Amino acid sequence: MANQQLTDVKTLRARARQNIEEGAVTSTYQADRAAVLKMLNDALATELVCALRYRRHYFMAKGLESKSVADEFLVHSNQELEHADRIAERIVQLGGAPDLAPDTLSGRSHAEYVEAKSLVDMIKEDLVAERIAIDSYREMVQFLGENDSTSRRLLEQILEVEEEHAEELSDFLQDMCCS
Repeated sequence: MANQQLTDVKTLRARARQNIEEGAVTSTYQADRAAVLKMLNDALATELVCALRYRRHYFMAKGLESKSVADEFLVHSNQELEHADRIAERIVQLGGAPDLAPDTLSGRSHAEYVEAKSLVDMIKEDLVAERIAIDSYREMVQFLGENDSTSRRLLEQILEVEEEHAEELSDFLQDMCCS
């Protein structure tokens, strides 16, 4: 890569004028846009399902130890919604449309919507969902490689937060099971 020449300004300007209706997607975009859009819409569905599951768990958490855990469920729900918004924005940048259809959301999500009854079960289900998201995002990052560095960086940033969620949930679980 060190020997690679930069494109001359005249060529850059000419390329920029071609297909301007495609916005941010230029002729040098190397990824399979249809595959990336599907992948991002599936990630969007996953984030929304996780946000809804966390939100339910926030409202349904009961017991002496529930306040701090419930508060964290709400924080996680809000962060999942932020992820969904960022993914939807990227989908639009790539010339796609965010698929927010409620009827197909859970079917497209990698994570499941499990209500759970007890606080421990809620934590376990949320931890399972985070672990699914972690593996899914790692695979997406590898799939994108250098072909769509913007989407890759977005997913890497989301992956970092999902790993933090998993660690927090694991700590809650250990504290509840071992205290």
